[in-house]
Amino acid sequence: MTADIPPIDRAKFVAAKHAVGYIEDGMRVGLGSGSTAAWMVRCLGGMVREDGINVTGVATSTRTAKLARQLGIPIRTLDEVQWLDLTIDGADEYDADLNLIKGGGGALLREKIVATASDQMVMIADPAKHVDVLGGCPLPVEVIPFGWQTTQALIEEMLANQDVMGCSISLRLNVNKPFCTDEGNYILDLHLRRIGDPRQLSLELNQIPGVVEHGLFLDMCDVGVIGSADGTVKVRNIRNGTIEQEQVRIIDTDNLFLDIVN
Repeated sequence: MTADIPPIDRAKFVAAKHAVGYIEDGMRVGLGSGSTAAWMVRCLGGMVREDGINVTGVATSTRTAKLARQLGIPIRTLDEVQWLDLTIDGADEYDADLNLIKGGGGALLREKIVATASDQMVMIADPAKHVDVLGGCPLPVEVIPFGWQTTQALIEEMLANQDVMGCSISLRLNVNKPFCTDEGNYILDLHLRRIGDPRQLSLELNQIPGVVEHGLFLDMCDVGVIGSADGTVKVRNIRNGTIEQEQVRIIDTDNLFLDIVN
């Protein structure tokens, strides 16, 4: 049965299953968005139902909140809980220092707020998301709809002086209309191919009027959990400088896994 499951799904499940091991009874947990984070929410839902673990979740998107509630995970707002013990989220890209590009699903603003309000951030991903230099995937920039074309022009002007390989920008669309985030904003995708100085780019993006947030998550991630299709998990801890490797078993009787992929 498990031999028929796509390797990418196996890798995501392995990372998610290992990562929920960081969650302890009574914790306030930030729940990320995206395909890998959805596996984590499923795994946590199993812990709530089967193990009786008591957690409070803060979702980074309406889609994650809906899934969590369906699985019996109590959801509260960040204002209600104030601070989080842990956030587990995915990434579109990550480098050796666990600097990330996020926002492929459009939830970057809430994801960054939640991650910043957490004692610890754990990133879950598959090995294909690792890059030597950030920028291979588009960098999302959330902007307010008012004057978004002017904001885009200001970003283009700023990029001319950045250490990047490409400068094209596209408005993210939903069919034939602008994609809108949960906060009602637009997203400009920056196709940079290579970001030579992410910190400088982050600083200058934050200074442009109309920019709400961007998808560079720098010096925010504490632990990276990288799952592989063979069940291997590589865990990198930035805080203590360790890299460990473990094995997560995937068996045909693992009902949660089979329920997700079927």
